[in-house]
Amino acid sequence: MKMALFTGMRRGEIFKLKWADIDEINGFIKIRDPKGGIDQKIPLNDAARDLLKEHPSTGSEYVFPGRSGGQRVDIHHEVNRIRDNAGLPKDFRALHGLRHVFASMLASSGQVDLYTLQRLLTHKSPSMTMRYAHLRDQALKDASSVAADIVNEAMRPKKKAEVVNLEARR
Repeated sequence: MKMALFTGMRRGEIFKLKWADIDEINGFIKIRDPKGGIDQKIPLNDAARDLLKEHPSTGSEYVFPGRSGGQRVDIHHEVNRIRDNAGLPKDFRALHGLRHVFASMLASSGQVDLYTLQRLLTHKSPSMTMRYAHLRDQALKDASSVAADIVNEAMRPKKKAEVVNLEARR
């Protein structure tokens, strides 16, 4: 679940993730056969790198293997336990929800443009990214304040330039 939060990866992408897909030298994660069809790469940030360093290797080629060591197919049992303990609704989709949280955090930060967010989420279109990138109320308030500041600055009376006679100063 932390991997989804740190990277914005889809559930299936996390389940398919192999140790060979982690490029620590260049700092990227290869996403094989994503929803869009074409293999992609996303940055391996420090939090995800630390998570993977601490993650136990079971000898499987998969980072998060299933019981037999093969590709994991679900995490319902684990997620349902967390969901119930947290009092979340029965239709809570943990990994998908964390992907939305990832996108919303970045969009609300004001530090990541929509195109970059689109690339991080491996979306083909900006319209899909917009569906994920919900802004926090505070981010909207901050943006509205910027507009007010710009208008107020434009309306502020300007000081008249003082003309100085350089000949008279001699």
